[in-house]
Amino acid sequence: MATRIVECVPNFSEGRNAEVIKLVSDAGRGIDGAKVLGIEPDGDYNRTVLTIAGDPDAVSEAAFRVIKSAFAHIDMSVHEGEHPRIGAVDVCPFVPLVGVTMEECIEMSRKLALRVSNELNLPTFLYGAAATSPDRELLSDLRKGQYEGLKARLDNGGPHLPDFGPKEWNEEVEKFGAVVIGARTILVAYNVNVNEVDAKASRIAGSLVRSSGRLLKRDDGRKTRIPGMLDMVQGMGLPLDAHGISQVSMNLRDVSKTPMHIAFEAVKSVVNDHGVDTCGSELVGLVPLSAMLESGKWYAEEGCNDEVELVNAAIKGLGLDYLSPFVAQERIIEWALAKEVEE
Repeated sequence: MATRIVECVPNFSEGRNAEVIKLVSDAGRGIDGAKVLGIEPDGDYNRTVLTIAGDPDAVSEAAFRVIKSAFAHIDMSVHEGEHPRIGAVDVCPFVPLVGVTMEECIEMSRKLALRVSNELNLPTFLYGAAATSPDRELLSDLRKGQYEGLKARLDNGGPHLPDFGPKEWNEEVEKFGAVVIGARTILVAYNVNVNEVDAKASRIAGSLVRSSGRLLKRDDGRKTRIPGMLDMVQGMGLPLDAHGISQVSMNLRDVSKTPMHIAFEAVKSVVNDHGVDTCGSELVGLVPLSAMLESGKWYAEEGCNDEVELVNAAIKGLGLDYLSPFVAQERIIEWALAKEVEE
């Protein structure tokens, strides 16, 4: 395995048009030192999660080409989807994996944000560890109002304007929107399926997460928010009409503090109290082996130490193959990289 590996996970706003998905994803291929490890489109979200890993310089070049291709092939003025987004490439984080520091990923983020703004004339934001101030660290804060609110934000000025690129509405911005680029530790994008359609139970379960919690309102209009019970988790409830279910969509920002099985069992407990059950769960993008092993230990027989058995126990216990087959050799970062090297 290479001695320096960085991961990049561009999320682009097309999950239905197979031709466009291929064009944008293929833009990240053919670069010596970078590998496209995962392409995960979602029709309900109308969004695709792309996972690229390899040498830092090669991965940065791949990320730029993906953003450039999305600019060419996606028109945000006609885009619709369940998932919040601010642009044709909504977010593009760099993650240090092997032999790469967070400081290097921060520098990569800044260089890519500048390159996108200079060469493509697009607004770029920095978030996460690369954020220029503490109030710009969270992706959810930077994309408030989403693409539809971007014009008013640029027209009115004020806080949370782009870090680089145009700060006024123009033809390029109307077509693409903006992109949020940053550096972060490994984040696990994890959705728990709820076996009902109207999303009532998933909204209730969404109150578990620390970023939202539960909002209480008095008769006199005063409001207060009770923090959620899951630490370092952002999330929301969304309907998946095509599957006849809804989801609690979560970002596990520190999977060591809130592992997947804790998030799954917490959601299950809450919706069970309302007479509804969960029906498996879904990983978006790739996941570190350590996260799978941690959850596998919960669901496997006590004393089990075999990696393959623990991974299989996690897949079964979390119901990761409910919506589509879960191929561990392609979805676990370390196994996917090893598979690429062998091929």
